[in-house]
Amino acid sequence: MVNIAMVLLAWLTIPFLGLHNIKRFFPASLLIVIFEFINVLIGKRRKWWVFYNKPNSYLFNEFPFNIGPFLVGSMWILKWTHGNFKQFISLNATVNAFFAFTLIKLLEKLKVAKLVRFNNLQFFLFFFYKAPLLYGIQYIIESKKKYSST
Repeated sequence: MVNIAMVLLAWLTIPFLGLHNIKRFFPASLLIVIFEFINVLIGKRRKWWVFYNKPNSYLFNEFPFNIGPFLVGSMWILKWTHGNFKQFISLNATVNAFFAFTLIKLLEKLKVAKLVRFNNLQFFLFFFYKAPLLYGIQYIIESKKKYSST
């Protein structure tokens, strides 16, 4: 139920982004989600975290986080901070810190997931290191669009 609610709440905000912003920021956000999928495979194999759900599969555990808050949140962060790298990094750090230090404790109490071989700081860094990559992907996409339109 937590997974379904999390995905639905995230996707219910999509219409407020506006169609132009969805088209603009979805490709970079999707690429970073695909990259996150690879990171999750590594994390699962190394048991950096565990989920209490059975069956213990990506589809029922990490996937809702990736297609919900991670994908949609990436689009929102790009929209709110586009063109200002310092704001982008600051907002990403704030959101990732909230997830790694506060929300993970709630997920533990709700028996959804818990950190095993990661502490909270390592978990924060696991998410945060992808922020510059997301910004860079978006920058490259926009640069190509500008170049092709001239």
